[in-house]
Amino acid sequence: MKQTNHQFYDFLDFNTDLSLEEGVSKLWKACKPTDISISGLGVVLTVPFQCQLLSNEITPDESVPRKDFYLFVRAFSDKILRVSIGFEKEIEETSPMIEMANDIKEMKLNIEKLESEWKVKDSNGVTRAIFDLSNPEIDYWSDLLPSPEESMQATFYPDGKKEIKVSTYDQFFPGRMDAMCLSFVEQHGKPSKASISFHAKPDEKFVGTGERFSKMDLSGNTFQMKNQDGQGVNNKRTYKNIPFYLSSEMYGLFLHTSTYCKFSMADFSTRSVQLLTEEPVLDMFLIGDDTPDKIIHQYKKITGFPTMPPLWSYGIWMSRMTYFSEEEVNTICDRLREEDYPCDVIHLDTGWFKTDWLCEWKFNAERFPDPKSFVSNLKKNGYRVSLWQMPYISEDAEQYEEAKANNYIGKLNAEVMGGGSNFSNLDYAGSIDFTYPKAVEWYKGLLRELLEMGVTCIKTDFGEEIHLDANYYNMSPEKLNNLYALLYQKAAFEVTKEVTGDGIIWARAGWSGCQRYPIHWGGDAAASWDGMAGSLKGGLHLGLSGFGFWSHDIPGFHGVPNFMNSVIPDDLYVRWTQFGVFTSHIRYHGTSKREPYYYPNIAPIVRKWWKLRYALLPYILKESEKTISSGFPVIRALLMHYPKDKMAWHIDDQYCFGDDFLVAPMMNSENKRDVYLPEGNWVNFFTGEKTKGGQWLSNFEAAMKDMPVWIVEGAEIPLYPEHVNCTDDMDLEKTIILKIDHNFKGIWEHLGFIN
Repeated sequence: MKQTNHQFYDFLDFNTDLSLEEGVSKLWKACKPTDISISGLGVVLTVPFQCQLLSNEITPDESVPRKDFYLFVRAFSDKILRVSIGFEKEIEETSPMIEMANDIKEMKLNIEKLESEWKVKDSNGVTRAIFDLSNPEIDYWSDLLPSPEESMQATFYPDGKKEIKVSTYDQFFPGRMDAMCLSFVEQHGKPSKASISFHAKPDEKFVGTGERFSKMDLSGNTFQMKNQDGQGVNNKRTYKNIPFYLSSEMYGLFLHTSTYCKFSMADFSTRSVQLLTEEPVLDMFLIGDDTPDKIIHQYKKITGFPTMPPLWSYGIWMSRMTYFSEEEVNTICDRLREEDYPCDVIHLDTGWFKTDWLCEWKFNAERFPDPKSFVSNLKKNGYRVSLWQMPYISEDAEQYEEAKANNYIGKLNAEVMGGGSNFSNLDYAGSIDFTYPKAVEWYKGLLRELLEMGVTCIKTDFGEEIHLDANYYNMSPEKLNNLYALLYQKAAFEVTKEVTGDGIIWARAGWSGCQRYPIHWGGDAAASWDGMAGSLKGGLHLGLSGFGFWSHDIPGFHGVPNFMNSVIPDDLYVRWTQFGVFTSHIRYHGTSKREPYYYPNIAPIVRKWWKLRYALLPYILKESEKTISSGFPVIRALLMHYPKDKMAWHIDDQYCFGDDFLVAPMMNSENKRDVYLPEGNWVNFFTGEKTKGGQWLSNFEAAMKDMPVWIVEGAEIPLYPEHVNCTDDMDLEKTIILKIDHNFKGIWEHLGFIN
């Protein structure tokens, strides 16, 4: 839709030709609440809504009677408020997204009625909400324009301190609103969409909302919260939308929904954050606390914490699209060992089936004649096997008739050609219906056979989109689309944990709650500096959205400009490797050769960095333990440690790696970049040089063998002191502590076995 001069209508997706909305759509706006009472442990307000005239000027249609709806306010601990309203639709108490921590208990709320306002206080006497019943102060001198329309005035205090105000009068004049306090849209006589706006301060910054390939501060952006194949990491599409944002004013908001929704981060109006859901319900968790990590911690207390991935998963993963035979895989694994490259996982992508991309969850009998022995022999050589698959079934798959007959896939409303191309679910005949318990058990059975033969990880690829022209057992396709990733990954994670004992998958799509099932990677990045930069941005925002473990394809997934066959530059391979070493998990994958020995000019540098990765594993494990019980991801935006530093809210090309490292990946061929060092005393990890923080380092140089990485002076870093082929060779009792003091001269001097 073209931008108009009616911003609020633009936000609501009204047609610019309002005559087309006549008889179809009506807009209703919240007025002052008329009653408040106790409801269970919380409170409920009666809120009247006034119908608006369908015109370019937003004015009340007083010929239509007001409608009353009920706004519920509940306190879950002293940090969280739940604010909910349903317009002729029930508010869901829970959903697959919710996994409340045991210490989250609902608190009793009380009401204090004053003449001009109603206060809501908790059992500790702390004010948690105020509903202002007063009228604006007016000094009349002109009747040129009408008086402002009556509006709901509300302020929420999720932790009793942070003030979150509903945008009551975000307007040019009353008929030209940029945002509306609380409203719903009625279509064909029934409520269909709901919207709310919260005041945004002029310098307020916003982060999170999922895997954003955008600048760190999301102010001035509007995001469609609809999962889809991102097709790269340099656009507004994304695999992982998360309906949660974090404000620099130290509050967070989780919109509990899986329907398509829209988040305008001070964009349609710089004075407001606006939320729009394509269902007539708003169910919001408002979170207040002192620091970003504490706010995200509270969010994870609502939606769940990740489990600890197994030790072997932190080693090197080797893959490409794709390996086609047992012989090819064995040759690669043997050569990596012979040439002294440590590695833990070999991943088989789309080519292990009878037909490439035709997912039947069975090895090709000719090219993998004895898969159980094949997997077992690799394990003896220190390699775990990871397998690709997808949640869509082709009509050519041997399971298709069974799945169709038993409703294991969504029942299509029309016949669809079952192709099997590689980049769209619509090329397949159906999506597995994870809302149907029998379909979930059937799917788990397919994976169980593979896991019982020794496979250790399932790559739960795709899942961002489903067949929307199908009927599903327990949910409409529009409501299921975003939630599908969570149900899909949960099933794969559970059966993997059951059979192998290790809680792990390798997943691309995401929605709130998916962080419980690690690991997620950043999708199909271009093998370019732009792809590397976009990947990091996506990973940092994902970490600010509750996800703790994250990876990316090294050195980018697809070639540019030839998708399958462009040559990967040596420096890109090295620099992306270095970035991967300082990520929670590290995997090589892409459309062409990814094995390091195919890059002879840089192979010695890569080998050295792989060995450094294994030396760092004790540190990475230590930081991972924090991730499973706190708000910190392993890789962290600078703002998580330096929230009062305004510059930190804008940095998206460097990050904190755990508590002690500051990492600034080199993303160009010049071996130079600008680096921002926050306050503190920093030591260069490769030279030992000390630098005072609180400054920019312009055109900082780092030769190919090194990387711009600093470490906090005085830190004590656990390291593994010996060379290993894989994590099976590690005895963590041998871990040493490296002190970053005056004796530290750079990491290479302290790890003599690396060469």
